[in-house]
Amino acid sequence: MKYRWIDSPVGPLLLAADGGGLRYVAFAEGKHPVAPGPGWEEDAAFVEEPARQLQAYFEGQLKEFDLKLNPVGTPFQEQVWKALAEIPYGHTVSYLELARSIGRPAACRAVGAANGLNPLSIVLPCHRVIGSDGSLTGYGGGLHIKEALLRLEGCRLF
Repeated sequence: MKYRWIDSPVGPLLLAADGGGLRYVAFAEGKHPVAPGPGWEEDAAFVEEPARQLQAYFEGQLKEFDLKLNPVGTPFQEQVWKALAEIPYGHTVSYLELARSIGRPAACRAVGAANGLNPLSIVLPCHRVIGSDGSLTGYGGGLHIKEALLRLEGCRLF
């Protein structure tokens, strides 16, 4: 695994990738912080393109990431994460809508749990998932970061 830390408007982010693609975009702090593991090698060049695209996103110049991704999870988690990628920039969906989009309308809590374990924050936009009542609920980096990302994208917040 190759990694680097980048500074961002929402705090330090860990980018990590292997030969299969980008594995992590993780907050340094929060509910599920990720730190470099044993055998990980710092290599800024290996994750240069994800860093460039994230910078463009934060500058408002990129609305859709074009990266080779390699998140690892259960088949259900990977199904949820794939559905996250379909949520357009500047839009939000509820957990129920996300559950319906994968054909599992009764699995709202499981979808929420999978969303919370998304290893590719921002790139797989779990920040675009909100409560059915429009409230900002749960986010691994903290609700203040979720709100900041949604405001960056021009989302109307209640």
